[in-house]
Amino acid sequence: MRLVRDLYATPLTSIGATASAVTIGNFDGLHRGHRALLDRVLMESDSICSTLVTFEPLPQQFFAPGRASMRLQQTAGKLRMLRSLGVDLVWMLRFNAELATLPADRFVRHVLVDSLRAVKVVVGEDFRYGHKRAGDADSLSRQGRELGFSVEVVPAIKHNGERISSSRIRDLLLAGRLQEAAVLLGRPYRMAGPVIKGRQLGRSLGFPTANIRLSRQPGPLHGIFAVRCRVSGIEGQLDGVASIGYRPTVCGEDLLLEVHLFDFDGDLYRRRMQVEFIARLRDEEHFDSLEALIEQMQQDANQARAILIKQ
Repeated sequence: MRLVRDLYATPLTSIGATASAVTIGNFDGLHRGHRALLDRVLMESDSICSTLVTFEPLPQQFFAPGRASMRLQQTAGKLRMLRSLGVDLVWMLRFNAELATLPADRFVRHVLVDSLRAVKVVVGEDFRYGHKRAGDADSLSRQGRELGFSVEVVPAIKHNGERISSSRIRDLLLAGRLQEAAVLLGRPYRMAGPVIKGRQLGRSLGFPTANIRLSRQPGPLHGIFAVRCRVSGIEGQLDGVASIGYRPTVCGEDLLLEVHLFDFDGDLYRRRMQVEFIARLRDEEHFDSLEALIEQMQQDANQARAILIKQ
């Protein structure tokens, strides 16, 4: 998979392609609704380049950085998933003032026609593009007829009568309704990153943990969870209990994901760990003593084991 960032790049030239099938959007979370768009593009990839156009930062982060919604997925995780799905080209445009003020018709001509030589464009029914979101699926279809590409508008994917969206999934995760969120995502909610060196407090308490520092931007989860993990270089999945928070009992400062793996004794330092969140157990809380914390950690571990056995 080829990743391009420059608005004035010639992406197809770099991979020797002559035409592309394209989908455009934020794709935060790559949920089932997003996958419906991608599947239509990937169907064309035997003969032409399958291309996803997205943005970093996301438009909402550019226009309202202090009020932007929590991200479901960080950029690295999104790119890994797109690679695994078989996407040929990702054009991740830098969303800045120049792109924000680009008129809709110029966006189509520059991005879709001149740069990507699109023969097919796949969008959702709520698609908007160009300066002040002036363009929509109808105007894109009209331009397509003039400029030589077809447009497929994919109806919203629904579950229980409601549209699957990143905001709906975010609300479910914030409410601790992980199984419902997993249905809309098409997989359990995941976080991943390299295991870093910690203060080894968990080991001294009898619960050694793998520490993963999270993005400065808070995600939609906080608290204690039953989890399943995969670790680079280690076969199979590992069950455990995880905490996302600031460790108030031991005066933690940075937001941290800590994972205690059951029945595992090995060196995880610098290995990449993927954590799937299966069930939320409780809020993070402050304990008056380490003894009380240890007792609660044991209860959390027992509860997580019982939940994971049933999954």
